[in-house]
Amino acid sequence: MKAALLYEPNTPLRVEEISYDDPQENEILVKIMATGLCHTDLHFMKGEMPVPVPVVMGHEGAGVVEKVGPGVTSVAPGDHVVMMVSFSCGKCRYCYEGRLTMCVENLPIQMMATLPGGGQRLRKGDQLLHQLFGLACFAEYAVVHERAAVKIREDAPLDVACLLGCGTTTGLGAAVNTAGVRPGDSIVIFGCGGVGLSALMGAKLAGAGRIIAVDLSDGKLEKAEELGADHVINASKEDPQAKVMELTGGGADAAIECIGNTDVIMQAFGSIHNGGKCVVAGMAPLGAVLNIAPYEFLLGKTITGSVQGEIRPFIDVPKFMDMYMEGKLPVDKLITKSYSLDEINEGFEAMERGETIRSVIRF
Repeated sequence: MKAALLYEPNTPLRVEEISYDDPQENEILVKIMATGLCHTDLHFMKGEMPVPVPVVMGHEGAGVVEKVGPGVTSVAPGDHVVMMVSFSCGKCRYCYEGRLTMCVENLPIQMMATLPGGGQRLRKGDQLLHQLFGLACFAEYAVVHERAAVKIREDAPLDVACLLGCGTTTGLGAAVNTAGVRPGDSIVIFGCGGVGLSALMGAKLAGAGRIIAVDLSDGKLEKAEELGADHVINASKEDPQAKVMELTGGGADAAIECIGNTDVIMQAFGSIHNGGKCVVAGMAPLGAVLNIAPYEFLLGKTITGSVQGEIRPFIDVPKFMDMYMEGKLPVDKLITKSYSLDEINEGFEAMERGETIRSVIRF
């Protein structure tokens, strides 16, 4: 099968022929039908986040279950599934609390780029390959743990469903769950890529009274208006913090940063009123540091992170898919362009130039 491999940071992905081993206990083999290109992949490809190599990249996949290993009970061959970037073991304290995206196994899987427990099922010749986030969705087939896949309805388009594996659920959840947007609240969203526009959709669903979108791209701001933004701010033309203060009369109830840039995080934090909440949904490079005056916290301000929007994947992803199919959640409007696997580097280059909101690899 074909797969896109990273051999060292800051080099193009190489599309090569590799093989896979059969799924083991609690593992499944999925035929990947579509995979989203996410900026998180780019962080690892550029060396801003560590990952062992060689590694098969990709983490926003959707496909059809081909085979199941011993002990699998949640899916069966023929089921349509979305792969989840946040693994949940179902046994740790966070999973018992219902905070599945905080599972204690998440970080080890991310750092080791293996299946839970350290397994590797992909190989090139005799060499075992790492799997980004324990998934490896830039491949025609993937062997993953059954709890890394969520079953969805079979009439849903998989090239749209794949976006629910990371970016779209992150944005939706950041607004609804982490920021806790309530009817009438004001919210400012920094960054109008796939995560930011999904946060915008989440805020609109939650009944936000005033939605402000900030970006450097007029094209992305036009898309934000199309999806329901009440005001847009081009940060290359005016000071977003000052403009938010003007529009809200003293600061927004909530701000969501969807870029992973420390300067923008500070702008987002400075855009909320006393007692407001700032949510960091973007992934900043490892080692990046914020400088915040502690006095700000005495004013009741809150800053917090959001791991995949704090969703409950096995409950929320099927719900989001139903909402899309019913026309209530226009996830497909985020897709700017589709590529083949052989064109994957072209897709990431377009992402870096800011030409796309969300791109999808169609197999």
